[in-house]
Amino acid sequence: MGRAFEYRRAAKEKRWDKMSRIFPKLGKAITMAAKEGGTDPEMNSTLRSAIQNAKTQNMSKDNILAAIKRAEGKDAETFTEITYEGKGPHGVLIFVECATDNPVRTVANVKSYFNKSGGSIVPNGSLEFMFDRKAVFQFEKTEEMDLEELEFSLIDAGLNEIEESEGSVYVYGDYTDFGTLSKAIEDMGIEVKKANLQRMPTSPVDFTEEQIIDIEKLLDKIEDDDDVQAAYTNIA
Repeated sequence: MGRAFEYRRAAKEKRWDKMSRIFPKLGKAITMAAKEGGTDPEMNSTLRSAIQNAKTQNMSKDNILAAIKRAEGKDAETFTEITYEGKGPHGVLIFVECATDNPVRTVANVKSYFNKSGGSIVPNGSLEFMFDRKAVFQFEKTEEMDLEELEFSLIDAGLNEIEESEGSVYVYGDYTDFGTLSKAIEDMGIEVKKANLQRMPTSPVDFTEEQIIDIEKLLDKIEDDDDVQAAYTNIA
């Protein structure tokens, strides 16, 4: 896939390797899922997935339980989910998902990141058609696993696509089928490593290695913000 891809993957791993950044985001995702769908993981597929994602990042059981507990009671934190769309260096398109208790602070920060990189925020909805929102599941490929049989079994649950890469299986479906796909995979006894909603570019663009470096600098600033849960680009 080339040096640009390898640099991009290494840079992303370096950003997310910092536990001081990822743990608060994982905890917030757990709290939001518990507040919206209930604190029982058996009855809340979104919470189950958030917990599983946290476990794969070695988040402790105590921290996970604390995040769930924060969703209970009258004094539970209230987070507003906000998205921002923008154009960064070299015309890259970036879709930013946030969860914040202070929208004024969040929009000011996100705008400053884009402005300082020579980019800008665009009106919400401008990039909506440039990204497809997908439910994505990742799990380990075992020797006895037959991908064709697995694909056939998951079609009725909303499967769009299935692929294997570096020993992992990736299952994709429409974001509205997240719950049904999650349950179908669990019913097969498959242990999911990661499960979340992602935004996939409909028209991916190739950038040079030098351009990728500039783009990564902006992404680093965006993803370092505590209010930002995820950022997606149209990089091929």
